[in-house]
Amino acid sequence: MRCAIEQRSKENNVVKVDNCRSAIIYYVGTMTDPLFDFTDKTVLITGGSRGMGRAMALAFAERGANIVVASRKIEACQAVALEVEALGRQALPVACHVAKWDDIGRLVDESYERFGKIDVLINNAGMSPLYKNVSDVTEELFDKVVGVNLKGPYRLMALVGERMVEDGGGSIINVSSTASEQPTPHAEPYAASKAGLNSLTRSFAHAFGPTVRVNTIIPGPFLTDISKAWDLEAFEKIAKERYALERGGEAHEIVGAALYLAGPASTFTTAAEIRVDGGT
Repeated sequence: MRCAIEQRSKENNVVKVDNCRSAIIYYVGTMTDPLFDFTDKTVLITGGSRGMGRAMALAFAERGANIVVASRKIEACQAVALEVEALGRQALPVACHVAKWDDIGRLVDESYERFGKIDVLINNAGMSPLYKNVSDVTEELFDKVVGVNLKGPYRLMALVGERMVEDGGGSIINVSSTASEQPTPHAEPYAASKAGLNSLTRSFAHAFGPTVRVNTIIPGPFLTDISKAWDLEAFEKIAKERYALERGGEAHEIVGAALYLAGPASTFTTAAEIRVDGGT
């Protein structure tokens, strides 16, 4: 999938990127605040080809970062890589199943071979299957959920975090879920694996401190691709009753927390959990 690029105004430094799925307008060259400057940093994002992962990839690229886009489907990674390159940054698309340790090792090797470093690791890939009864969850499905949501992030943090320590610093961000703190029916393996991820965040923050910071973003319900499987009418009713903002989040609304935790704005923040949940 190609992305069409339109240079609207050189005077105002406006670039429009349209990848046939959605259009985003970026104001290039205006992000000069040193607290959110990622010039020449390398950011690796799993689940980076769509939804919140894609939004974060483009936000970091706009602020000067080179991006490693990882997900299972290489074509989707390549599409986002084209968007990153349209913003004047370098991108490395990598097909990776994060539940497979060999894939993770290859992802890390390719990232360091291309860029020589990883400054920010974002464990964003996740899996939340639908099922009617808890007894319907097979051993294979349970293992897949734990593999993607917990085992994979553990391995990536272990491999990348140790090299960050050797390199003198870095930031790791794990994307969890409000289900990890408020479990609900029909999300049992998912909630348990995300609760485990919260625990790993705190453990690795101490294992890699003081040079590497490790934090968690805890999103609430976001209206990304996964929400297509929801009963949206029922969700909107619940949101009106239970959420302070009375709605689900949009993908770009995760960006602020990620930028904060990744860079100089949060130098005294580690082992933290930041909720981005609309006030659930």
